[in-house]
Amino acid sequence: MQTAGGATLSEDTQPEAADGPGPDETAPKPQAAAAKPNRRRPGLTLAALLIAAFAVGLDQWTKFLAEANLDPREPVRILGGLVHLSLTWNSGAAFSLGTGYTWIFTIVASAVVVFLIVLSRKIVYPAWAVAIGLVLGGAAGNLVDRYFREPGFAHGHVVDFISVFKPYGEAFPIFNIADSALCCGVALIVLLELTGHGFSPESRRNDDHEKAEAPA
Repeated sequence: MQTAGGATLSEDTQPEAADGPGPDETAPKPQAAAAKPNRRRPGLTLAALLIAAFAVGLDQWTKFLAEANLDPREPVRILGGLVHLSLTWNSGAAFSLGTGYTWIFTIVASAVVVFLIVLSRKIVYPAWAVAIGLVLGGAAGNLVDRYFREPGFAHGHVVDFISVFKPYGEAFPIFNIADSALCCGVALIVLLELTGHGFSPESRRNDDHEKAEAPA
């Protein structure tokens, strides 16, 4: 069917067909901008190192006080017996585990400290600065004992003095401030990973992608 001018109705109703592709076909399709990975943040690296330094300083200070004021033969009962201050020297790992392998723990702890210092340069989230700082401080605090306490370099015994419920670690392994910082840092890392707050932006994007694809 034609109009008076000879044009078909289809030409009137679809001008794009006569004039060429419509704007929807020629205009570039909008694309979501690729998310740029977060750059490392030197301020968070500094925060992690400061947290680690504080943990080491507090650990060494409390160990100094323990050795200066506690008698290894007479535990001090505090907090109604919840905590006993029992001075001991540990040649093993955290919580008096693996005694007799001091030099091995020194090597392992040294490697862990170096690794964490390198890893701290890549921190982009504040919670990870806290977690890495605590683990680094805990590992470094006991490593100081390994290197500089008796009976000798790299064979030093770690000072432990906190015993819960009963003295001398009878109810729970005896520990120190460095052990506490280390355990708190590890617990925070596990919590962050389990809740989808991974160390890197890529891990978080992958987790978000998996959640988006999961059936409702």
